[in-house]
Amino acid sequence: MNRPCGKHDKKVIVVMPAYNAARTLERVYAEIPKEWVDEVILVDDASTDDTFEVARRLPIKVIRHDRNRGYGGNQKTCYTEALKDGADIVVMIHADYQYDPKVLPQFVEPIAAGRADVVFGSRILGGEALRRGMPRYKHFSNMVLGGIKNLALGAAYTDLHSGYRAYSRRALSSVAFMRNSEDHVFDAQMIFQLHHKGFRILEVPIPALYHEEASSLGPVGCMVYGVKALWTVARYRLHRAGIWRSRLFE
Repeated sequence: MNRPCGKHDKKVIVVMPAYNAARTLERVYAEIPKEWVDEVILVDDASTDDTFEVARRLPIKVIRHDRNRGYGGNQKTCYTEALKDGADIVVMIHADYQYDPKVLPQFVEPIAAGRADVVFGSRILGGEALRRGMPRYKHFSNMVLGGIKNLALGAAYTDLHSGYRAYSRRALSSVAFMRNSEDHVFDAQMIFQLHHKGFRILEVPIPALYHEEASSLGPVGCMVYGVKALWTVARYRLHRAGIWRSRLFE
């Protein structure tokens, strides 16, 4: 792949955490704006379908876990490999086509231009999350849990549960993401770590693509995630107050 033509001199690596994404990952790859990207790394989290075989047919770097490590464990491998390969900007795009790869420039440009250290995609900013198929229980729980997180952070982010994200090398290298959970609460821990370190976080509107192949937590999974996220909030506040130091934020 070629570096972005005349747009910036940063090395951009797309990481794709994948689990049973054989039916969607080729479409995701096809829609990535290649002129903005130098390398694509896919990490297959011990899928039980043909994800690994399909990925190997594409001109990308493919890594396969020998056991399922979970969403957070997958991201740990993604980011470690991207930093090892010299990434200046790392963009995470899910291999299940839950997020639109074509809007990738909105994530790269603010970091390349020095206006942000981290960019989060927001399904809420676009105002179309429900119309595009987000389950109402998920929309409601996102709003409630997001409000609690914002209160703890002293911030006003609109969507703290989107999986479409981009990081500068400095931001990724400065947080202890290898100490994070290996399940979905990894994302919440990353948010609090980045905010604690004072990195500039920008949100950009994105469409959410809800369809049959897109992976998603069910109601029970959302409740479990909510409990773990609230525990992360508590750890953050206790750490900030100097009551109980947490390794996540050191």
